[in-house]
Amino acid sequence: SLGCDLSQNHVHVSRKNLVLLHQMRRLSPSFCLKDRKDFGFPQEMVEGSQLQKTQAISVLHEMLQQTFLLFHTERSSAAWDSTLLDKLCSGLHQQLEDLDPCLVQVMGEQASSLGMAVKRYFERIHLFLKEKKYSDCAWEIVRVEIMRRLSLSMNFQER
Repeated sequence: SLGCDLSQNHVHVSRKNLVLLHQMRRLSPSFCLKDRKDFGFPQEMVEGSQLQKTQAISVLHEMLQQTFLLFHTERSSAAWDSTLLDKLCSGLHQQLEDLDPCLVQVMGEQASSLGMAVKRYFERIHLFLKEKKYSDCAWEIVRVEIMRRLSLSMNFQER
């Protein structure tokens, strides 16, 4: 459970963002199997039961921040339906604002290493997109990846 009470609205917006990501699908993921990649999400660091509430919040904030930055680019707007993309970015921004009051400065090595691990994960995603020249399949792989990660994050938002 998170260190502050996230409104039901926050959970609602999280779900809405997942629905939007789902609706953004333009290709069958099976069409892009050859492009699949493991981006090395820091699963064991993030899902550990020893993850404190404040750390969970900072990880979620970093995930949302990086997702927002990823989809809030010129390259992204060329790849997706602009209405859905605008709604998604708006929803991600809303979630970040909801989290702001909960974001206590988490000190300590574990917190900063978690944040760095999430940042490195997103750097690998950016590199992948660049290597694949921002192809439709590359974006599809990334869309599915982000959906998976954000739906996992729902688990600790709802607790």
